Amino acid sequence: MRPAKQDQSRKTPPYSLRGLKDLLQNSWCRRPSRFHARSQFGQHQEDPRLRIGPAVLILWLVGTFTAWCNSHLRKAGTQIDNIEEDFRDGLKLMLLLEVISGERLPKPERGKMRVHKINNVNKALDFIGNKGVKLVSIGAEEIVDGNVKMTLGMIWTIILRFAIQDISVEGKSLSLFPIWKDGLAFNALIHRHRPELIDYDKLRKDDPVTNLNNAFEVAEKYLDIPKMLDAEDIVGTLRPDEKAIMTYVSCFYHAFSGAQKAETAANRICKVLAVNQENEHLMEDYEKLASDLLEWIRRTIPWLENRAPEKTMAEMQQKLEDFRDYRRVHKPPKVQEKCQLEINFNTLQTKLRLSNRPAFMPSEGRMVSDINGAWHKLEGAEKGYEEWLLNEIRRLERLDHLAEKFRQKAAIHESWTDGKEAMLTQKDYETASLSEVKALLRKHEAFESDLAAHQDRVEQIAAIAQELNELDYYDSPSVNARCQKICDQWDILGSLTQSRRESLERTEKQLESIDELYLEFAKRAAPFNNWMEGAMEDLQDMFIVHNIEEIQGLITAHEQFKSTLPEANKEREAIQAIQAEVQKIAQYNGIKLAGNNPYTSITPQSIDSKWEKVQKLVPQRDQALQEELTRQQSNDHLRRQFANQANIIGPWIQNKMEEIGRISIEMNGTLEDQLTHLRQYEQSIIEYKPNIEKLEGDHQLIQEALIFDNKYTPYTMEHLRVGWEQLLTTIARTINEIENQILTRDAKGISQEQLHEYRTSFNHFDKPFFGYGLTPCFGLQGDAEFTRIMGIVDPNNSGAVTFQAFIDFMSRETTDTDTADQVIASFKILAGDKNYITAEELRRELPPDQAEYCIARMAPYAGPDAIPGALDYMSFSTALYGESDL
Repeated sequence: MRPAKQDQSRKTPPYSLRGLKDLLQNSWCRRPSRFHARSQFGQHQEDPRLRIGPAVLILWLVGTFTAWCNSHLRKAGTQIDNIEEDFRDGLKLMLLLEVISGERLPKPERGKMRVHKINNVNKALDFIGNKGVKLVSIGAEEIVDGNVKMTLGMIWTIILRFAIQDISVEGKSLSLFPIWKDGLAFNALIHRHRPELIDYDKLRKDDPVTNLNNAFEVAEKYLDIPKMLDAEDIVGTLRPDEKAIMTYVSCFYHAFSGAQKAETAANRICKVLAVNQENEHLMEDYEKLASDLLEWIRRTIPWLENRAPEKTMAEMQQKLEDFRDYRRVHKPPKVQEKCQLEINFNTLQTKLRLSNRPAFMPSEGRMVSDINGAWHKLEGAEKGYEEWLLNEIRRLERLDHLAEKFRQKAAIHESWTDGKEAMLTQKDYETASLSEVKALLRKHEAFESDLAAHQDRVEQIAAIAQELNELDYYDSPSVNARCQKICDQWDILGSLTQSRRESLERTEKQLESIDELYLEFAKRAAPFNNWMEGAMEDLQDMFIVHNIEEIQGLITAHEQFKSTLPEANKEREAIQAIQAEVQKIAQYNGIKLAGNNPYTSITPQSIDSKWEKVQKLVPQRDQALQEELTRQQSNDHLRRQFANQANIIGPWIQNKMEEIGRISIEMNGTLEDQLTHLRQYEQSIIEYKPNIEKLEGDHQLIQEALIFDNKYTPYTMEHLRVGWEQLLTTIARTINEIENQILTRDAKGISQEQLHEYRTSFNHFDKPFFGYGLTPCFGLQGDAEFTRIMGIVDPNNSGAVTFQAFIDFMSRETTDTDTADQVIASFKILAGDKNYITAEELRRELPPDQAEYCIARMAPYAGPDAIPGALDYMSFSTALYGESDL
């Protein structure tokens, strides 16, 4: 209830001794109103049983005032036993005034002499007088002398000034005695404010003693109001002293007004705690999402950094397919999570600023910058892994080509050396004729020529084996063993060739006959045979090219080779003519040839057979080259197809990025219109995604065709993919900024015109470094104020100030928000003006979940007035606003 204004028309001061004497002589000894027994003549007569004397009333007031004083003194840990004795030295009187006023009195004198006591009482009386109370005829000497009436008069003035002044019930005095006598009014008063303490329906009007005792006991037990009155005295007295009644009723007013303050304080605390709990929930969500994303990055990077090579092309192709699956399936959801994480972080910071809380600092290693750094490292690992995969595929392709080439050349050489060792070790010259020996010598010379011609092939085989070793070919041991076997055999052939020549030369003097034609045939047939073998080897040689220019170069070289065939055919015909001449001479002279040409194993039939094979291989080579030309043309078509789309999508992405930047600066219309426009703009960007997916399909075709370059476009799929992701992230951030502005506007009550004015100011002072224009924008004076403002708008020292931070600062400067001091004051009300609070008080005044929240986080109170279980609500309140740690 609202306290009534004091009646200024009263002529007699309410706190004068004269007024108290009147009350003592008139009210206590003479009853203003009595119960009357109507006589048979219709006259009222007094009931003598209801009369009480002045001494009884004084004792009644002494008990009531003593209980009232002790209800306040026990807050300071003391009490009085005798009201006329315990106030004589003035110490407890001064302490009582300090407790009920909440103010400090002058330091009391601790001496035992009468002058010390008088001085202390005078300090108390001066304090009462300074509160506007006129004390008439009440002096310190009467209090020190233990004058009970003067002491009671002084206490009554204190009660009037600090407990009853300005208290009224709908403009009426509290001392209407009849409403209190049956006890129902006391019970109704308690039931009105604490209905759970009184079962009002069970009370009986005809049982006032029970009613009064019930109200007194409940008030003492649950409301901390001492029992100042006696039920039997009230019922047995026609009109008990109204000062006692008013004193006792005033205790109810203060108890319930304190409860109302506690309820208001509890509501404020609930509001603050609800905001804090919601913010903590958002912080926990951010920490979990950041931890999950960082954990995924931590697991993924080692996979991308794994450079363990595979042995076969098929295994490497599977790795490439796994990498494509990672790009298409696993990474896109994480891109969305990263974007959502940044949006959640910005929203949380906005809510913290709106609720006057300190900025949220994530756990070490979980800052947005840490996540961006880990993401950058992930993308670097992706790029390196893709480059390694493609290089490995090239290497394996090169290895397969070299290994096949090694096998072909080794097989040709092994086929050629087959039987050569046995031929070089035979002793046929020992029983041969001179002509046969000469023939064997010539044959051996031809073999040496053939052996020298095969030297290049052996060196090529060794060089290929060396290259396979350098490229870490998985089957290098078998290649090395085969190469070593060929080299060892080659050394043996060289040694045997030298040994046989020496043997033939020893018998050369005995051999003079020689068939020049056979010799000429052998000399000309050997190089021609080697040329044909080399031609067949070249025509069957595998090739690998990467563009049209390379295949056209091979086609040109092949055409040049075909142009030499007529001359080679003439040489073949000339060699065959030599053999024909031999047959002609032998036939002409009747010579019976012993068999094949003694100087060479090459026969005219083998030359013709190899020539026919060369003629067949030429068109096969033509067909293979044409097929490769067709494949390269198809690859070139794929390059152009990809380039045509990339050259459109790349500028489109760049243009959209520039448009978003322009829109974020030139925001027109209301925030809702801007948000709708941006969402429509975002939808138009998302609708462009099929073009990106089509380009991904063309890129996959290019990779499957093993195309590693594209001269028709400067854009790569990796660049376009990163640009697309940045475009989606940028539009999402811009939309989130508008949403946060709406949240700020609604929370702070900022009008559209104010937002437009903020935007205009921000754009005017927007520089590469925002601090350049911050001082004139905010009207700052001096470096200290500038540093304070920058600490608010840029808590992370990033060197840049966002528009959202600018709005938060401007709105905070003009908006009243909860502070730590307000929360401390609210807790102090709940604690009954104590410097600590108990768990029981928190559970009584707050909802269960918020009471337990406070109990779990409040530190134990360690002050000198601490009791068991005391909690420190001051450090808890400052921690809510970042002024200390929980």
